[in-house]
Amino acid sequence: MHAFYGVMKIIGYLYRDGKPEMVLKGDSCLLNGRKPMFLPDWTTELGVTDCIILRVSRLGKEISPKFADRYYDAVAPGADFIAMDIAREAQAKGLPWTRALAFDYSLAIGEWIDKGQWTMDNLVLTPQEAIAEASKVMTIRQGDLIYIQAKRAPRPVQKEEVIRVEIGGEEKLYCKIK
Repeated sequence: MHAFYGVMKIIGYLYRDGKPEMVLKGDSCLLNGRKPMFLPDWTTELGVTDCIILRVSRLGKEISPKFADRYYDAVAPGADFIAMDIAREAQAKGLPWTRALAFDYSLAIGEWIDKGQWTMDNLVLTPQEAIAEASKVMTIRQGDLIYIQAKRAPRPVQKEEVIRVEIGGEEKLYCKIK
């Protein structure tokens, strides 16, 4: 359907302390191709939040929300994993949540679909706001991914659980927890 450009950077928006917060993840965080998510041995409490992932299709800086739709060509359902115990520990010490959020395979990505085919309710920011906000801080480029979490707390995941998202009766995200 769409060509994959190769990931440049992954910009995320999560819901923290009642407001959106920008985070960055490396490309080793991506989990795709129906591969399983293996529970990391350094956390005792893995959580997950639904998200939508935007695929940036052109270069832009200081983009107005009204023109943001021109800067992404597809969306995918996603599952953003977080080490809840590590996040609580970091928050108590006033430290960044990087280790809790940006670990290998912490962002499961489903199949790309046309951006008009699917939307998600209750997002931290709209896709237009997320693109505008990200482009204020850094230039967005073809191949970047922007993910936006749903505005709700992560829920715990268990071994052998399967995370699925269906759109139009077709499975677009499948991720088994091992």
